[in-house]
Amino acid sequence: MWEYQENSGYQTGTDLTGYKVEATDGHIGKVDKHSGDVDARYIVVDTGPWIFGKHVLLPAGTVTSIDTANETIHVSRTKEEIKNSPEFDKDKHPGDTDYHQQVGNYYNGNRSNY
Repeated sequence: MWEYQENSGYQTGTDLTGYKVEATDGHIGKVDKHSGDVDARYIVVDTGPWIFGKHVLLPAGTVTSIDTANETIHVSRTKEEIKNSPEFDKDKHPGDTDYHQQVGNYYNGNRSNY
């Protein structure tokens, strides 16, 4: 869940900040932050006005492809799934293992608590 898929096109060291993010059913925002840490890779998406400025953390495993020429990332989740994910708080959640576990559980299909 926390590593990029082999065929995603991710290259270590690539700065994904500012890339547009596309869900399976349309545009959801742009990358505000990303982590390239081994076994803890993710992107934080600023959804802007789409869901009133919410930031969401998407594990690297949700990324299906990265188009560096067009600075676009495609993810394997719908807008609704992303909208309903646990909200990311940049002051509380970086490095918070409980939060990462909550997000991992959500995206692995255990959504009963959300």
